Amino acid sequence: MRLISPVFLLGILSLGRLPAAGPLAGGLQPFVEKHELAGAVTLVADKDKVLSLESIGFADLAAAKPMGPDTMFWIASESKAMTAVAVMMLVDEGKLSLDDPVEKYLPEFRGQMVVAEKDGAHVLLRKPAHPATLREVLSHTSGLPFKSALEEPTLDALPLATAVRSYAMTPLQSEPGVRYQYSNAGINTAARVLEVVSRQKYEDFMQQRLFTPLGMKDTTFWPSPEQVARVAKTYRPTKDKMGLEEAPLGQLRLPLSDREHRYPMPAGGLFSTARDTALFCQMLLNRGELGGRRYLSEAAWKELTSRQTAPSIKESYGFGLTVGPDGFGHGGAHATNMEVRVKDGLVLIWMVQHAGFPGEGAKAQGVFRKWAVESFGQK
Repeated sequence: MRLISPVFLLGILSLGRLPAAGPLAGGLQPFVEKHELAGAVTLVADKDKVLSLESIGFADLAAAKPMGPDTMFWIASESKAMTAVAVMMLVDEGKLSLDDPVEKYLPEFRGQMVVAEKDGAHVLLRKPAHPATLREVLSHTSGLPFKSALEEPTLDALPLATAVRSYAMTPLQSEPGVRYQYSNAGINTAARVLEVVSRQKYEDFMQQRLFTPLGMKDTTFWPSPEQVARVAKTYRPTKDKMGLEEAPLGQLRLPLSDREHRYPMPAGGLFSTARDTALFCQMLLNRGELGGRRYLSEAAWKELTSRQTAPSIKESYGFGLTVGPDGFGHGGAHATNMEVRVKDGLVLIWMVQHAGFPGEGAKAQGVFRKWAVESFGQK
């Protein structure tokens, strides 16, 4: 862990090593100067083009390395939306039905039980009213837990088939369809169904059907050594909440480029850049199409981006996306965020690497959003 002193940070700020300031800099610079934000890359796009791309602050404070447009970030749970799009491609092809039980494709889920009652160390199990469906694993309503007991110490240490088998051995925490429970296990299970149905490795399907066609050249589960050098450091508040210290990527195994011991994690394993993530979001803003190529049908796009959780459930979630009155999107564990504002005709990409913020650092994203909508939103 590396502590970053305010005096040191003021010193590197005074040296003028930051990129030339853009129109958003005035709103975000105070967060950097007050040691509440290490740095950020922001992007605003419409359906056809990038309207703004700005970098502020530092990707590595100790090295005084500024953020840049090609800085890479662990986008974590933003991966869920990309996985869901891939699954919906197979729905479009008639190879899957959203209301099929998972056990139709993954026999290890047959006979899975649900927790009926807990009393200390004693757990009473019973048969669920119905087996969990593909629709439910994609919308966090399957009853599957966040992860299994085998996914330790990191979330990327098991092959996908092994991880999903461990979910099948774990009792459901609630009746399918009844309760929202944020679940990496559910999204990973949907990705394993994709593998079985497509007869292709999940990571190969993602590369060939989504990343390469969209031009997402820096989106990967395994950053190369060159890409690793562009990954922003993660920061968190110091114990006194007065500054920043470097934080580990605790959910992932190092080195990141290791393909022998690290496995693709569909629910949260991707690294990407602002430009790459924007391409994916532009496709969604265009209702499943980009650059003359259609990735999703209108029907699949509507299912993906519509609320799937019941009215009785507080959380409004589609497939791999939170949905609301202005549009849809998703955030990542280290505070990245992608937002498709259908109402304003905009894509907003917020790239930072923070495991928490000191002071008012968490408000920086709101400053960006307000500026972007006021500057570029449909009048």
